[in-house]
Amino acid sequence: MEGPSNGGMLYHESQESKLCAVHCVNAVLQGPFFSEFDLAALAADLDRRERMVMPDDGSAGADVSHNVSLGGDFSIQVLEKALEVWDLQVIPLDSPNADSAKIDPELENAFICHLEDHWFCIRKVGGEWYNFDSLYAAPEHLSKFYLSAYLDTLKGYGWSIFLVRGNFPHECPLSASESSNKYGLWISPEDAQRITKSCNEKNNAPQRATSSVPPSPAQFMSEADQIAMIAFQEEEDLNAAIAASLMDCAAPGVVSDNRVVNPVVVGVPIESPKDEQNLIDPAVVSAEPQTPQEDAGLNDSASAPKEENPADSAAHH
Repeated sequence: MEGPSNGGMLYHESQESKLCAVHCVNAVLQGPFFSEFDLAALAADLDRRERMVMPDDGSAGADVSHNVSLGGDFSIQVLEKALEVWDLQVIPLDSPNADSAKIDPELENAFICHLEDHWFCIRKVGGEWYNFDSLYAAPEHLSKFYLSAYLDTLKGYGWSIFLVRGNFPHECPLSASESSNKYGLWISPEDAQRITKSCNEKNNAPQRATSSVPPSPAQFMSEADQIAMIAFQEEEDLNAAIAASLMDCAAPGVVSDNRVVNPVVVGVPIESPKDEQNLIDPAVVSAEPQTPQEDAGLNDSASAPKEENPADSAAHH
């Protein structure tokens, strides 16, 4: 499993113009490693190499780039060249070399997804998977079950998916002044989760803004799969809550955050019933219970009429 990188922070870039390819590459590398000018230079070099091997027929379209559009959209070849700089290999998911990734995608580290004019990255950081789509306000956490379902959904909707393998940078090797740009920000996983939740509650819809990018995969899953996914997520949340409670409460009766811990709730065994005798009022224990006969006698004496003294009766007469 990949260890924490960049102090456990996530690097995310928001969409700018048609620079999603730039955002995608930097999400794979987890840092602002490339600018649009860097990718444009790689595109120009690819164009030059292509012209060298292609005959010049003098047509008007001979000088048109096949690796970058006027709006800033780059080809997969440009992304491949950029990642090769960092010793990373881009492999089509339908390639035989990626067969293991189709069976166990959670064992990989990154995927690149493309459809029409949009690129985005799905990346594992600190052992957890995130969707670093630049159309999102923040990285969206994906469980292992969700990851597999999402990739299947994308493939079903015609997306091209590429596997990225190699030695990923463990830390962003840039100074503090260089480790940010106008598109990107460093964000903690907790803040990313809060932002994602806030956006979903506000819009009551996924964060995506273009029709070329499918919304959350849950909207395209069968009812049975959605129920299974929800149950799986609820089980993960419950286990996390129990683990957090156990860490906070080491013994019964411990006060934490002004709350008295209930040992039954956190799974701490309570004392045996014989120890509960100490909680009984001694006065109650020492009092001898009255027998039914005594109770009857008391009741009879209280209810019987008082016998009159003969002397008192004569005095009255």
